[in-house]
Amino acid sequence: MELMVLLNALVTRLLFVLHSLIGVWRVTAVKKEPKYWLLALLNLLLCLETGLTLKFKQGRGYKWFSPAIFLYLICTVPSLWLLEIHHGTQYCGNEPGAVQVNISNQDFNQSRDSSHGSEGMDHHIIQTAKVFVNQLSTICETVWTLALHQTFLLLLVVGRWLLPIGVEITRDQLSQLLLLFVGTAADILEFASETLDIEDVRKNYALINAILAVWTWSMLQFPLDLAVQHIGCKPSASGKRIPSLLLCRYSAELWNIGVSLFIQDGPFFIVRSILMGHFRIFNQMLVFFTAKNILVVTLQLYRLAVITLDFRATILQKSRKGEVCCCPCEPYEARTHTIGHRDNEMKELVAFPPKEESQAPSENH
Repeated sequence: MELMVLLNALVTRLLFVLHSLIGVWRVTAVKKEPKYWLLALLNLLLCLETGLTLKFKQGRGYKWFSPAIFLYLICTVPSLWLLEIHHGTQYCGNEPGAVQVNISNQDFNQSRDSSHGSEGMDHHIIQTAKVFVNQLSTICETVWTLALHQTFLLLLVVGRWLLPIGVEITRDQLSQLLLLFVGTAADILEFASETLDIEDVRKNYALINAILAVWTWSMLQFPLDLAVQHIGCKPSASGKRIPSLLLCRYSAELWNIGVSLFIQDGPFFIVRSILMGHFRIFNQMLVFFTAKNILVVTLQLYRLAVITLDFRATILQKSRKGEVCCCPCEPYEARTHTIGHRDNEMKELVAFPPKEESQAPSENH
């Protein structure tokens, strides 16, 4: 096992565990009940996955799916749910969203003066750390929750970058996937923060749960790598039906369209439409992002129509020429050359049948 692969696999999963534990700590601090520390046991699943990956895959990833990312979602999403449901019990200062983390000079001087004793520098570091942690505890709850959302999405992208890739995915595909994840993470963060910050939404417990459910559903696209990988088809795929051949040729494009319609932009549009149509909630940003979702869904449907019509035209063109509908993944020139070569052989066999072996000459002359 390569040292760099092992290091990337362990460091990335360690970052996942640390972030998950910070989320559990915040839930315990907000709820003021130690029983919520039991959520930290979910990280045992990630530890088990780490051991199995190192043993059977030598630290590298799997095809089409990342178990580490999926288990990181399982470890972190419950904490964010609890924090969002408990949102708003501690308010920020004068400026909304302002992070007020200031280690006062008095506290720092006290910790420095206490370090001149026999404990020395170690005691000074411990006291400074205690003061810093105490100051972190005074940050308002809304800022903590938003920071956890932001770091959660950033770690999903950075973690997918650091995790060792498998042999089935190339670095070019990984770079495309990371760029796609950056845009996806920004849209998901905007959806969660923009809708949950509405005052009328905060008063409706059922609506909060519905928004969080859609948010969780949208997060499930991160463990999957189908957006940049083609399924590919074997030579035996020539006998398959038209839908199978369409999926064979446009698997990555169809997956992107499906994610947008059923996992991200489609559900986001439905939620925002319900907020405006049923609950009569209107603001400038809500209307803008609803229009943006409508535009994206329309363009995705247009892209699906273009792909379908292009594929249909290709099939009709081949059927008119009398060509066999082979797998689209095979080069067109190779298929026509093979078909033409076989047709010529059949014509020669019909026109000139093979001669029978001449009988042995008679013994009597």
